[in-house]
Amino acid sequence: MRVAVVAETFVPAVNGVVTSVLRAVDHLAVRGHAPVVVAPSGASYESRCGAEIEVVRVPSLRMPGYRELSVARPGTALTDVLRRLAPDVLHLASPAVLGGAAARAGRALGIPSVAVFQTDLAAFATRYRLPGGAGTAWRRLRALHAAADLTLAPSSASATLLRRHGIGPVALWPRGVDLEQFCPRRRDPVLRRELAPGGELLVGVLGRLAVEKRVHLLAPLSRLPGVRLVVIGDGPQRRQLERAMPAARFVGQHVGDELGRLVASLDLLVHPGADETFCQAVQEALAAGVPAVVAASGGPLDLVRHRENGWLWAGDDPHELAALVAGLRDAPATVREAAGRARASVAHRTWARVGDELLDHLAGVCTRHARTG
Repeated sequence: MRVAVVAETFVPAVNGVVTSVLRAVDHLAVRGHAPVVVAPSGASYESRCGAEIEVVRVPSLRMPGYRELSVARPGTALTDVLRRLAPDVLHLASPAVLGGAAARAGRALGIPSVAVFQTDLAAFATRYRLPGGAGTAWRRLRALHAAADLTLAPSSASATLLRRHGIGPVALWPRGVDLEQFCPRRRDPVLRRELAPGGELLVGVLGRLAVEKRVHLLAPLSRLPGVRLVVIGDGPQRRQLERAMPAARFVGQHVGDELGRLVASLDLLVHPGADETFCQAVQEALAAGVPAVVAASGGPLDLVRHRENGWLWAGDDPHELAALVAGLRDAPATVREAAGRARASVAHRTWARVGDELLDHLAGVCTRHARTG
């Protein structure tokens, strides 16, 4: 298949959407297909398997309040681009502005498409106080997904949310995890002594430092005696968070082996975000043998089993979250037992397996389109 992967954001941005796009494109190339990326940033590159991947850039702009992120400019015309590329199917990664234009252009050209729901735009609109709020966002999402042949949801909670708002057909397509990059053997005693010199419980949070991640709720936790908080990532809220949590260690954005070493060296991952459609950071921590404390909503509910490989935190009270972590600080055996069960809980979620599931969805859409032709 020739697959046009339309990415709302792409490299050099570092986020879950970009990671999923890179992995999907790699897998398509490995399996002998011909992917091409359409995105507001990036350049053509060589995939992990040595295939040359064409990146077609469209006009873009910087998002207000989030200057590190390039997004497609409204009104981007894709009909001529798609006509030239002549793909068999469109893979719309977390579609919004660019993905919506691609879905409409694909429908006009008779190209089947699969829309991958990855960002809760309605929650995003609420937190960033965008015009129209959640109601307008859901109306636009319904129109966008109606132009696609199939919507893929990354978690059970996301699939239920989409169906509740009148979006379908919906199928489940989770995310994979790199079991080599995120592995317990990368745990580094030297790094641990540097980050927690007094042998404290080493607690980490991983992700973009943006409003929707609710990292500010970790302020009471950061002040707990016997606990050291490490913040891995960067984003528009970093300076504000550094002022609010002076005792926390901000190590910035890391990738590759260094990220794997940092994550594996933690005792516990805490993820306070409540709007996650999947939450790759939690899956990566579990693969590295690190149990997780997560907000009891959204995608993490498919990953964390309470008191088995982590703990669910119900509510928005940061002091309750701090109390939960304080209890774990005082029960090291409980944390070690959960750590021993963490990796096995996600070991079956390889990128190869998830990539093959995506291929099945893309091929199925092409087959159904040919039949109804």
